[in-house]
Amino acid sequence: MEQTIPVQSIDIPLLIERAKEARKLIIDMASAPTGCHIGGSLSVIDLLVGAYARYYGDPDTVIILSKGHAAAALYATLHVYGIIPDNPTDSYGEEGSLFTGHPNHKLPGIPFATGSLGHGIPYAAGWALAQKMKGTKGLGIVIGGDGELQEGLCWETAQIVQAQSITNFVYIVDCNGGQNDGYVEDISPIRNLRQRFEAFGFVVKEIDGHQLEDIVASIEPHPERPVAILARTIKGKGVAALEGNPESHYAKIPKKLAYRWKVGLS
Repeated sequence: MEQTIPVQSIDIPLLIERAKEARKLIIDMASAPTGCHIGGSLSVIDLLVGAYARYYGDPDTVIILSKGHAAAALYATLHVYGIIPDNPTDSYGEEGSLFTGHPNHKLPGIPFATGSLGHGIPYAAGWALAQKMKGTKGLGIVIGGDGELQEGLCWETAQIVQAQSITNFVYIVDCNGGQNDGYVEDISPIRNLRQRFEAFGFVVKEIDGHQLEDIVASIEPHPERPVAILARTIKGKGVAALEGNPESHYAKIPKKLAYRWKVGLS
């Protein structure tokens, strides 16, 4: 039975509060002994909160975080929705903990482990193709990064999606402009992104990746073509000291600083 939540019935103020609570959890995970990929986790959190608000609970649909280094954001999202009851900040990164540095498929709500960039995109496309063959209304929804688009596997999957007419596929790109070693623009620029996806037959939507109302409205399949959502985001969103700074890619911070950042969240 399809359990997708209609846009008009979603409580946007509640999602905003959930996203803020999730950001606090991410900051706490950055204060764990191992630290975490805080910048990209803070940029992607609104996209995750919006996607799970719309589609979690539909047994035929998967939501996959392909930029798996942002696992802290995924764990935080699953916790604020009650999908994972245990608070990830209690044991994140510890030896033997299920809250590993990349998504752990042994946890509820995580269908595939991801980590090597580019691999979550074909997972989602394969799921979508299987649902198409079974005749369900299920979707393959994947959230990746703009730096990740430097992986050839992303574009190989786009070719297969086009060739197999996989229209129940939604590819959300967290376009925060940064990657491990600096700005995407300085390392391997990915220009004309809309035109690139359109050349592979995608319907392309461009949104503000921090406006939850726009996010939940945009995550819709198209009846005839796959969908690519280019979500413009800010790396380190919510923490003034981190916003737009590629050096925020990974951080290990003191508890006192974590407290100040949580209090000052925007």
